[in-house]
Amino acid sequence: MSNTNNANPQTLTELLARRVAVGGIALVDRDQPVSAAALDEESRRVAQGLHDLGVREGDRVAVWLPNVPAWPACFFAAARLGAIVVAVNTRFRSNEIADIVGRSGAKVLIYWPGYRGIDFDGILRDAGVPALKDLKAIVAYSEPGDPIVDHTALGKPVTRYADLAACAPYPHDHARPDLGCLIFTTSGTTKLPKFVLHHQASIAGHAAEAARGFGYGDEGAVTLLTVPMCGTFGMSHALCPIAGGKLLVMLTTFEVHAAAWAIRQYHVTHLPATGDIVAQLLAASKEQIPYPTVRAVMGVRAGQARPAQERGLKLMGIYGSSELQAVLSLRPVDLPPEQREMGGGKLINAATRVRTRSNDTGKILAHGEHGELEFKGPSMLMGYFGNAEATQAAFTEDGWFKTGDLGYTLADNEFIFLTRMGDVLRLSGFLVNPLEIEAVLDAHPSVAVSQVVGIDGPRGTMPVAFVLPKAGAAVDEAELIAHCKQRVANYKVPQHVLPIAEFPFTPSANGNKIQKAKLREMAAAALRGT
Repeated sequence: MSNTNNANPQTLTELLARRVAVGGIALVDRDQPVSAAALDEESRRVAQGLHDLGVREGDRVAVWLPNVPAWPACFFAAARLGAIVVAVNTRFRSNEIADIVGRSGAKVLIYWPGYRGIDFDGILRDAGVPALKDLKAIVAYSEPGDPIVDHTALGKPVTRYADLAACAPYPHDHARPDLGCLIFTTSGTTKLPKFVLHHQASIAGHAAEAARGFGYGDEGAVTLLTVPMCGTFGMSHALCPIAGGKLLVMLTTFEVHAAAWAIRQYHVTHLPATGDIVAQLLAASKEQIPYPTVRAVMGVRAGQARPAQERGLKLMGIYGSSELQAVLSLRPVDLPPEQREMGGGKLINAATRVRTRSNDTGKILAHGEHGELEFKGPSMLMGYFGNAEATQAAFTEDGWFKTGDLGYTLADNEFIFLTRMGDVLRLSGFLVNPLEIEAVLDAHPSVAVSQVVGIDGPRGTMPVAFVLPKAGAAVDEAELIAHCKQRVANYKVPQHVLPIAEFPFTPSANGNKIQKAKLREMAAAALRGT
């Protein structure tokens, strides 16, 4: 049975109820099936547990988990209470946890202390009690073989997730279309990430639109989730098969051989993947057509679509952001590979519109003219949580979202994305503001100031730092890399740290502007010489 209801769900509880009505297995986690009914029941039980911990409408619940069924269960549980989930990457370390959990004012933190042997308790200790003062409760998820959860964290007793999941199902539904439900962190124009807040109607409705647009509800559709749910790319692709009434196969974390096995075992048809994941999957097999069941791959890097098609994979360029959600537009699989790999395409939601604006004149441009892409539609963010100034700056007077991306339109509902207009880096599939990394480097006693750029590496963009040392100090590359590893996620850690006597800059009426393009050239040249 497939979900044929064309009216978009307006809340997350409605989205899950529709999946329950379809029936069958909703998720597979490491070869363990989870029925739609079981997912719904667990979410209701967790809702009661969170309610017992004091979670109410508008409260924030930080979910610091990898891709396990507890993640969507917590998400739907919080939505049932009218609460807001703060999506936290398991790669984040003490600086990031202190900022994100602290600044969001999260009341509850849900984490997996035994995951992959990582010292999550140590990370919490390093984050510090003052930064996390608003936390009222900490919930520890565990699995068979993990140490028994019997401890405190930050001086607070830790509640077992299993105890939440053993509560009686919560009998009420406080979900509303206009209620905030999810915060993504995203790089902004400051050293601190912005908190992108979505309401329930935008998340649930977009999942339904994307499921129809990309065929997630088609006969025999099976999705493999290769990217984490803490980002909009992973979240959208986790909710699409739920909206489509079909099977979602989860990977706790991406590992190429496990992913290749899952594709074959479950006859995966839909594969959201970054360009480096595609490259790893193709390299993992010597067969000419290694994954014949895959109908579409959502994600591609330049020049990848044609050689992938020769091996049976049809890659399509897509577009999205934390503010607009992922898979906002579609490039059909029957297009030639060179056209299909271009970013953008036709908007999947008939109510969404796109236009471009000239940075020089501020005027709206005609189709085909290059400018900043602006969008207006139901999948847009509510605003930046706790930052009214950033919210106001992100929208035009007539309510269009300003992306900071360069592109051009082909029609009111079709566009081509060219590149980011700023210097934000895409590292391991995540957008990262280099200012975040620079702030950590600048805190080291040997560093006067730093600049971080991205250059092409064998597995995607690679961060490289230039450091101007303080007077009398020397640049110790290994020490600075270790300094970063203790404080930020591994994918943000510079691969190389290069000393520099003076940064190249361009004089400007608004102040000297550092030439990032020149730094990228210098980084590439230095690494070629190593």
